[in-house]
Amino acid sequence: MKYRLAIFDFDGTLADSLPFLLSVINRLAERHAFKPIDLDAVPAFRHCSAREMMRHLDLPAWKLPVVAQSFMALMQQNPQATPLFANVDAVLQQLAQAEIRLALVSSNARDNVERILGAANIGLLSHLECGMSIFGKACRIRKILRQTSVPASEAIYIGDQITDLEAARQEGVAFGAVTWGYGSIESLRQHAPDEEFAQFTDLLRIAD
Repeated sequence: MKYRLAIFDFDGTLADSLPFLLSVINRLAERHAFKPIDLDAVPAFRHCSAREMMRHLDLPAWKLPVVAQSFMALMQQNPQATPLFANVDAVLQQLAQAEIRLALVSSNARDNVERILGAANIGLLSHLECGMSIFGKACRIRKILRQTSVPASEAIYIGDQITDLEAARQEGVAFGAVTWGYGSIESLRQHAPDEEFAQFTDLLRIAD
């Protein structure tokens, strides 16, 4: 078995939250005084990194936490608006049965993650780290490695954005890029991810 530990991102990886984000982004822009988005330009924006998007929106780093809090509060008020991607339940169950340890590192709020994933999926996770900045995931990955005693060489972080890839590289773990998330697969390929998954069931490969 190549990987003993699989750490998942949440938004755009397990949960299909991009449509909800797009439905509220301009409301957040008005509330927090950054540039609104032309929704027709969203496909092009998926090729941008988080930092590039922030520059385009004139959204300074100091304002990002309060914008994120507003988004998470709106998600909490609209619990049905963010479904899991197809096959999440079955794949997580099969990976756990293959004795791969499962964990999650997400910038989203823990209550949102727990509600959307559901009790059965949460029960499969040995570690759940939530609520950090999108730029602060590396230290949470490091914490999970330390607590599980799994070497970085036997772990993979699975995500959908360049910030996820950067966090994985900082901690020396492999990065698995998904094609269905916030960031385009083309933008992720420019950074040579270790694995690429075209559909959720492809994740079963990590149990080989």
